[in-house]
Amino acid sequence: MSMPPSSPLVFSVRHCEPELIVPAERTPYELKQLSDIDDQEGLRFQLPFIMFYSNSNPLMVHKDPTKVIKAALAKALVYYYPFAGRLREGCNRKLMVDCTGEGILFVEADADITLEQLGDTIQPPCPYIDELLRDVPGSNGILGCPLLLIQVTLLTCGGFIFAVRLNHTISDSLGLVQFLNTIAEMARGSCVPSKQPVWQRHILNARDPPRITCIHHEYEMVNNNKSTTIIENNNMVHWSFFFGPKEMRSIRKHLPPQLQTCSTFEILTAFLWKCRTIALEFDPNDVVRLSCFINLRGKQRMKLQVPNGYYGNAFAFPTVISKAELLRKNPLGYALELVKKTKAEMSEEYIRSLADLMVIKGRPPCITAGNFLVADTTQVGLSGIDFGWGKPVYGGPSGAIPFVSFYATFKNNKGEDGVVVPIWLPLPAMERFQLELLKITQEPVDQSYGIMPTKIMSTL
Repeated sequence: MSMPPSSPLVFSVRHCEPELIVPAERTPYELKQLSDIDDQEGLRFQLPFIMFYSNSNPLMVHKDPTKVIKAALAKALVYYYPFAGRLREGCNRKLMVDCTGEGILFVEADADITLEQLGDTIQPPCPYIDELLRDVPGSNGILGCPLLLIQVTLLTCGGFIFAVRLNHTISDSLGLVQFLNTIAEMARGSCVPSKQPVWQRHILNARDPPRITCIHHEYEMVNNNKSTTIIENNNMVHWSFFFGPKEMRSIRKHLPPQLQTCSTFEILTAFLWKCRTIALEFDPNDVVRLSCFINLRGKQRMKLQVPNGYYGNAFAFPTVISKAELLRKNPLGYALELVKKTKAEMSEEYIRSLADLMVIKGRPPCITAGNFLVADTTQVGLSGIDFGWGKPVYGGPSGAIPFVSFYATFKNNKGEDGVVVPIWLPLPAMERFQLELLKITQEPVDQSYGIMPTKIMSTL
């Protein structure tokens, strides 16, 4: 069952003029190439995250978060100076960072509302993201633009909102969190990062000569019928669904005993993929895909050994395929076995083959038709970044992007810890999707209506 839309919140956000924050000390002026994993066509976009903070530390009551964070940011950029540069293209559109020290974009703002008034609307999709992370004109390109945009919005309760937009080619979410934790350490009085940044992008470059040795379904076009293009930009809705202990117990009951001990990520991904495939009403013989973003760090079985402190993109999203009819008609265990298969495909050879593919085929875009891409941010660390005011009430993605859903930790209004998953779908498909969820969980799944029930007045 759907939760009724919450009453519209009307509040104003006042933005100061954006400014560039430069490193606090002189930094090297040099060109640094991105890796062939960084340099994918599919990563040339901006990725937003948001964190909501209460004013719970009495020692920080009289301190201004914007001043503290700006000063800490300048200090952190001394160590992470490539973030203060600008991207440019070399031969064959190869991306590199021109470490100019121009700085990252920072916006100060204040809103006449309290964190308590915002309530559960802080869960993704954040309905206020356009005002809490204002798109400064000319800032959202890939080349020649600031690599990070940060906005700190003060609330009337003394709390604040920290929102950041990342040029995805320069870093992944774990690399961003490493940088944000350094800012947080500086804000709390540290002089040097507890984890030193490591560039070394060459470790994820293509081999010489490059050679494709693995199957990469995420980049291979499959001829499908018209239903694979059913997701259109018109009539799309952005809802989120909460899965707590009760919902996960219900889902696990639909699995055979040998699969009930699989991880929450694996089970939830299989469940959502099956429900989404049914909801989109693909033709029976259409090929559907599932792509799971998998981190390369800490994988001891891989000889490439991503070093501690590496803050580039260090992930891949191996993909499995299935006929839509098989996914719909088979028990949930069928989808779950495919999820386990895509995770098992991750290997050093797979990563090497992927980097080689980027060079050989000219960085092909990821296939989105009939594909469901999922990224688990519950272990990334966004919920633990402490600038001195304590950990955020919510820290994670601001929402989904078309074809990609991000899993985030969230505590609902009943005090239950769980996973919140934002989804983009056409409205009729979203309604069918919700019905499929209920068939399995047998209980209402908390659902947020996203961006509609909000009015915001904004002034410069």
